[in-house]
Amino acid sequence: MPNSVKFNADYPTIAKSNDLYERATGLIPAYTQTLAKGPAQYVRGVAPKYVERGKGAHVWDVDGNEYIDFQMGIGPLSLGYCYEAVDRAIASQLAKGITFSQMHPLEVEVAELVREVVPGAEMVRYSKTGCDVTTAAVRLARAYTGRSKVLSCGYHGWHDWYIAVTDRNRGIPQATQDLTFTFNYNDIQGLVDSLDDDVACVILEPTVFEAPRDNFLQKVRKACDDAGALLIFDEMWTGFRLALGGAQQYFDVRADLACFSKAVANGMPLSILTGRADVMKLCDKDIFFFTTFGGEALSLAAAKATIEELRDRNVSDTLFSQGKKIKDGYNSIVKELDIGYTQCTGFDVRTIVTFDAKAGNPLEMKSLVQQELIKRGVLWGGFHNMCFSHTDGDVEHTLAAYREVLPILKRAVEEKSVARYLRGEPVEPVFRKTSQFNVKPKNK
Repeated sequence: MPNSVKFNADYPTIAKSNDLYERATGLIPAYTQTLAKGPAQYVRGVAPKYVERGKGAHVWDVDGNEYIDFQMGIGPLSLGYCYEAVDRAIASQLAKGITFSQMHPLEVEVAELVREVVPGAEMVRYSKTGCDVTTAAVRLARAYTGRSKVLSCGYHGWHDWYIAVTDRNRGIPQATQDLTFTFNYNDIQGLVDSLDDDVACVILEPTVFEAPRDNFLQKVRKACDDAGALLIFDEMWTGFRLALGGAQQYFDVRADLACFSKAVANGMPLSILTGRADVMKLCDKDIFFFTTFGGEALSLAAAKATIEELRDRNVSDTLFSQGKKIKDGYNSIVKELDIGYTQCTGFDVRTIVTFDAKAGNPLEMKSLVQQELIKRGVLWGGFHNMCFSHTDGDVEHTLAAYREVLPILKRAVEEKSVARYLRGEPVEPVFRKTSQFNVKPKNK
């Protein structure tokens, strides 16, 4: 029988996953379309590789094993899998058509709804992926200011202007690499020192797991104003999660442009660019940002239903309360076990479990926890991406699993043999180089 959400006697059988993996070998580069979903992010030999279906906050892999899911599609499932109100909206629109030869009313209806709930959303534009709209925002900023350079903080997608600052920058011309620079979160002086009269914009994730300190975001706003640069918020993770209106509402800081995706359509592919009308109007004639599928109606129907559910059911409050139970519960177990080398941090709607390198290899420790959670019916990649469908029972089971798993980690660390406890290959980092990307503009 396949494993379920319980304390299973053994690790799950993943024969069908492995068969699909073999068929993908040499056919799909890196095996995956989304790096965070790929086999390198899970303990190979133990974790499932292919998921077949989901309902609520649970998923079933191709071998029939069931798990509580804390990945949630790497963010988009704000309400949960097969959420009825969203699925009804998709099915209703599907009966009428998907993509048309002219504009669809939903383009207007969803834009009005976004304008209603997102601060500063004077105009609205759609696309399909997060990096579509971050790239469009950067292009708008360059067009509006007549400047070239970009200062960034966080992850903003695979397009040339951003990925040039990572170690996966082959294929990007040096001239492009020389236009984007990075700064550290909460380092306002580092940002100020990097601003010059050729910086078109500052783009950052308003928060990831670290909270802004000493009015950092307000100071970023002022620094941009003083330098004549536009401020862009990349709200892929904060949008419609921290608050209905995202980080601008939660932190009371207005960006010039804000970019959304993930949570807005509960799994359907949609991204949204919003912001000041005088900047956004450059999309009329001055810059080119048009896509065949920008007005695709199924995703817009999903977005409309999702935003209405998020608004009418105060979903962010539930995400905070359920996520807080897990974060506080994890840290309580850690304190009881006196294992100060791991902790759960971040905003309650999306938390991260970290491991201190002083105790051992962090990736091996993470892999051991992941391996043992999978045995107990919990699919986990180091994060708790909360959705509206995570029940009290899901939270209770997860904490019960941690109560069994963390003592195993403690024993392995004390024996200095974490790797020996692993039944497969440990997880890998997404980027080989993960820090010190910071480069200041050359004339500073």
